Amino acid sequence: MSKSGSKTAVPESRAALDNMKYEVAQQMGINLTKGYNGNLSSREAGYIGGNMVKKMIEDYERSKSGN
Repeated sequence: MSKSGSKTAVPESRAALDNMKYEVAQQMGINLTKGYNGNLSSREAGYIGGNMVKKMIEDYERSKSGN
């Protein structure tokens, strides 16, 4: 679990979001480890977060379109 102080609107989703973070990082070739990742640049962290949002939006749109 993250100790960043950010709050998840649905606490039960924390594990799924963490899994998505590691999956996205792996797909992008970014070495993300469990725990502290102070070696990541702001750009790399932003890419991970941005791609997580993009994936969530695509999933939402897909679910609303019936596909």
